[in-house]
Amino acid sequence: MPCIRCAIGLGGNLGDAPETLTRALRALSTLRNSSVIAVSALYRSAAIGPAGQPDYANAAILLDTRLSPWQLLDELQALEAAAGRVRELRWGARTLDLDLLLYGEQRIHDARLTVPHPEMHRRAFVLRPLQDIWPQAHWSEAPDLVTLLQQPELAQQVLQPWPEPRWLAARALYSTPLRSTP
Repeated sequence: MPCIRCAIGLGGNLGDAPETLTRALRALSTLRNSSVIAVSALYRSAAIGPAGQPDYANAAILLDTRLSPWQLLDELQALEAAAGRVRELRWGARTLDLDLLLYGEQRIHDARLTVPHPEMHRRAFVLRPLQDIWPQAHWSEAPDLVTLLQQPELAQQVLQPWPEPRWLAARALYSTPLRSTP
């Protein structure tokens, strides 16, 4: 299988979310047939969904992989489970959320997986980290990331940089100079 560039969104709001995301980054860096290419800054955002949830920690990584999208999804869900993720309530609080945002330029829609991620164009906490790691990312129905982030409904979403030392150290360790698509 050829190497495919993909984007993965990371999020969590239970426990020590920055530590959980840092551990997830370390685990993602060891995925078979895959390499972490770039790591976004860490951001803090208000939770979407049921009221009373803690703020989220959000980030994204750029990954080159030879895994199929379904193999990658299996790996992501295994990492979520290892972090104590329980799927009880849609948009509920969670220890770790790993979303396959983009898988090259492929469009996938089946019972298990939809790529591009169907909600990312509505979420600044996904698009801003994606802009950090893959500013030229695009998918057919979406304008460029700068234009998307300037839309009023996205510009109103509060997203704060979170200069958490553990994340900064891991980001420096796993990011490499951005290379062109394989």
